[in-house]
Amino acid sequence: MTTNAEIQAQIEGQNVPKRFLATVAECGDTEVVRWKNGAGEWEAVTASELAETTARVASGLADLGVGPGDRVMIMVANRMEFYPLDLAALFLGATPVSIYNSSAPEQIDYLVNHAKAKVAIVNDADYLAKFEAVRDKLPTLEHIAVIDADGCGDDVVRYADLAAHEPADLDELSNRAELDDLATLIYTSGTTGNPKGVMLTHRNVCWTLSSTNEVLENETDIGSLQGKRHISYLPMAHIFERLVGHYMMIDHAMTVSCCPDTSQIAAYLGEIQPHLFIGVPRVWEKLYAGVHGALAGDPERAGQFNDAVAAAQPIVEKMTAGTATAEEIETFEFLDAVAFSQVRPLIGMSEVQWAVTGAAPIPPEILTWFRSIGVPLTEGYGMSETTAMCTWANAAKAGFVGRPAPGVELKLGEDGEVLVRGGNMFTGYLDEPEKTAETLDDEGFVHTGDIGEIDEDGYLKIVDRKKELIITAGGKNVSPANLEAALKMIPLVGQACAIGDQKPFISALVVLDPDAAAAWAAKHGLDGDAATPQALAENPEVIAEVDAGLATAMAEFNNAEAVKKVTVLGDEWMPDSEVLTPTSKLKRRGIHKTFESAIDAMYAK
Repeated sequence: MTTNAEIQAQIEGQNVPKRFLATVAECGDTEVVRWKNGAGEWEAVTASELAETTARVASGLADLGVGPGDRVMIMVANRMEFYPLDLAALFLGATPVSIYNSSAPEQIDYLVNHAKAKVAIVNDADYLAKFEAVRDKLPTLEHIAVIDADGCGDDVVRYADLAAHEPADLDELSNRAELDDLATLIYTSGTTGNPKGVMLTHRNVCWTLSSTNEVLENETDIGSLQGKRHISYLPMAHIFERLVGHYMMIDHAMTVSCCPDTSQIAAYLGEIQPHLFIGVPRVWEKLYAGVHGALAGDPERAGQFNDAVAAAQPIVEKMTAGTATAEEIETFEFLDAVAFSQVRPLIGMSEVQWAVTGAAPIPPEILTWFRSIGVPLTEGYGMSETTAMCTWANAAKAGFVGRPAPGVELKLGEDGEVLVRGGNMFTGYLDEPEKTAETLDDEGFVHTGDIGEIDEDGYLKIVDRKKELIITAGGKNVSPANLEAALKMIPLVGQACAIGDQKPFISALVVLDPDAAAAWAAKHGLDGDAATPQALAENPEVIAEVDAGLATAMAEFNNAEAVKKVTVLGDEWMPDSEVLTPTSKLKRRGIHKTFESAIDAMYAK
């Protein structure tokens, strides 16, 4: 496997703009970004056309005073204009900084001032209003540009005007950024306190791209990524989407289709049938629940399908390991022909070659289920501070997150904390040396905050977050993530949060899965008010079914660890709320505060 030093040697003299120009030279006619216009029709730009637009936007931003070292804040939906804006800033030697579109004015106040942003680009008048609400508190911000400027005054900068400038010389500008200059700031979602600005350099990005390229070449048969379809729907403020949906497109001329509304992802999947698809666990859980919800109305068909999955599972494991016999492969191909091949197109997975879940743990049973029906789902591990990639393996082991990527050194600390080192490790948190020192040690290891185990084959398993372990009143250390993954395998449950810190026993809040609950209601002849999520959560039969599933879900845990009692909730927890981060991680403090009375009730006796 290639070492860190060897990858460092490969990328000397590079930066992100130079890698983009190399791609344009080789793949200029390939469509790289697609989007739906106002009439719902697809439009697209080729790599060469994207370069042309980038050159014009670079001139426009330069006219606004953007130059080396400046910060350009971008708050836009997943749309075509993001790409030339981000690239133009990089060509100018500036640092583009994407922030979450849900950011409130007070959050914008903090982020703009912390980043010392000079220019901001926003989606439309609604986004502009958030900036204007705190405009007098943003002394470094000289200009705000708007993409969809309808309803905005004449005094705002319009994206269309930026893109109407004479094109800059990209070849000349590509020399501005050095490898150790900032390529972006990724602001953590701020589950505790203000978000931290993770500083990622051109070296970090180029190194990660080279490492990822080696992984894909050595461990998959995906071949060239040129023209391979990907759907961009996760926020560009998140490193997962930024790596796959932006930097990998820059490197390979992938065809990225923009999905500006995450609620439309199922429709986009069905229409696009991507070759590459990434998602946080909740996305995969909803696809899984959708299939089971659709089958629920036909018990006979559901039984046949589940039997086929059970028969395929051990065969797929052998096929992954290369030990399956010809007869076993023939059996899987038969099952695939009569069952799985008909389901995959319905969930947008008929042509997927690289499917990855990350950012939070996924129940191993769900990962295994997808692989059993012919979707090559794998789990990776990384964080903003590691430019997304740390571990991954195509030969997935359910419950494990792969092996170290090329050039990544991984070890466990004395307390089991996962420590990683390599050219993808961030350079620190912006203007926060003390917090940087807590995470990045003198030897270059990032202290991830995750507790892990490494098996005999070098596969990493994440046990839990170091700061999230539950310590019961009896002094027992319990992993909430493991319990929550098990709870989500109860057919009616879509989300879960284990409770028990300083409590006499472990309890949990569980949220009904919308698709599974709707199917249950239809099966039991309920409609109208009786079939609302809240009504179902209070339905004694639903509660009894969840309680029955609890016994099965907790069978693998000892008595001190197992969840003893649950409260069923009806309304789905939504991303970027009091209870979930934008990437659907649990905000435990927010959950405890929001559902304080329900939690207290479980311990009342």
